[in-house]
Amino acid sequence: MTPRDSRARPVRLGSAHAGTAHIPAPFLERMKALLGPEFPDFQHALEQPSPTGLRVNTLKIAPDALQPLTGWRWESIPWCTEGFYLEQPDVQAGKHPYHWAGLYYLQEPSAMAVVEALAPQPGERILDLCAAPGGKATQIAAKLQGRGLLVANDPIQGRAAVLADNLARFGARNIVVAADYPERLAPALAGFFHRVLVDAPCSEEGMFRRSAQARRAWSPKTVAGCARRQLRILASAAEMVAAGGILAYSTCTFSPEENEDVIARFLLDHPNYELVPVGLLGGVDAGRRDWCSLPEARRIPLERTARLWPHRIRGDGHFIAVMRRTDEPTPPPRLTAVREDAVAARAFREFTAEALARDIPGTAVRVGNRVFLISDAAPMIAGLRVLWPGWHVGEMRGDRFVPSHALALGLTLADARRALPLSVGDAEVLRYLRGGTLTAAGESGWVLVGVDGFPLGWGFRVGDTVKNHYPRHLRQNP
Repeated sequence: MTPRDSRARPVRLGSAHAGTAHIPAPFLERMKALLGPEFPDFQHALEQPSPTGLRVNTLKIAPDALQPLTGWRWESIPWCTEGFYLEQPDVQAGKHPYHWAGLYYLQEPSAMAVVEALAPQPGERILDLCAAPGGKATQIAAKLQGRGLLVANDPIQGRAAVLADNLARFGARNIVVAADYPERLAPALAGFFHRVLVDAPCSEEGMFRRSAQARRAWSPKTVAGCARRQLRILASAAEMVAAGGILAYSTCTFSPEENEDVIARFLLDHPNYELVPVGLLGGVDAGRRDWCSLPEARRIPLERTARLWPHRIRGDGHFIAVMRRTDEPTPPPRLTAVREDAVAARAFREFTAEALARDIPGTAVRVGNRVFLISDAAPMIAGLRVLWPGWHVGEMRGDRFVPSHALALGLTLADARRALPLSVGDAEVLRYLRGGTLTAAGESGWVLVGVDGFPLGWGFRVGDTVKNHYPRHLRQNP
């Protein structure tokens, strides 16, 4: 199925929108051979704009409460109860204050499907192994509802920092953000997780209609290289699943080499795993056993995997496989016990007594000058590159504790002794998001600034002046 010519001749598909230009001809030729009479519909779908998806953050608000606040028109996504198609192309939802308050995440609709198939349950330990920028990690965090543990990992530290920012915006507390390679994580966390998600790096064919970079980077050689890397990642991921646990695999590509072939090779190498039906609704198709290139894998029920096609659903291309580990339990990993940092703990408790209306449970630890609260489900992991070992609540500046943005977004306005409630139409909201100083009379001290009842970040009031503590790297341009 793989074309011989790795230097793909581009084809211009149409002018429905600027993102459809220069689809590689070998890709189209292969898809025509695979899809047969469906190919014209598939090609037409690539000429259409990708739909805009919005997923409501149920850690903070219910969908039926957010829609009246926004007044936006949306339509339900069949496979995700918290997901909606945003039907107003003129709305700049990514710049809206509710976005920065963490009330929703803008996410391509098909990308929401795999977490629904993974089906995380509150109280479980979940690993998102290739998590940046954080769409699926925030979806898992909402499913956990503050119970259990989410370990979200990306080996590139800059990408892991973006991942941490998005989890912070969602108000996720029961988290660890790691920046390490799967083969380093696996020995330390063998058999630790109830569910593991591998949203694998891939050739991104499913993103062609919205990503010129994906189209430029594509070649048969890229497809083959991705398949090899995906197998290596899956092999490490498999070690970290507890007996009886679930391993979910997804890509945003159409390539059988990266989808059915990868799953077949993995299952042949790992007889202690079995495919379970994906079980999604809403036009999701079965994977294709007849597209697998391994003759010895024809007995594997690859129709239990799932494919999302842009000509059959309102979404981009995705592939999903869900597998269960069937062997006997293994001894749990030996993890380093958490020891509370007495100085950080005292400083944080003094801050909460002065600035908050209630205590915040957890074990306080310090990494450099940063302070984290760690739950009982998230012990420190020795020897691994961990960006956030828990909920980032602040920094020590000398003997002084300064609260973090992640702490603000993980609270409610009612948690603060001093709050500055603003409305979405107030000019002060935009002034705050741009880093401006606010004027508001009241008691001096830390103030939790919010919009329509939801925190946006910290300010510090002296007299009538509220100094802005919104993070500089998140501030909006004028």
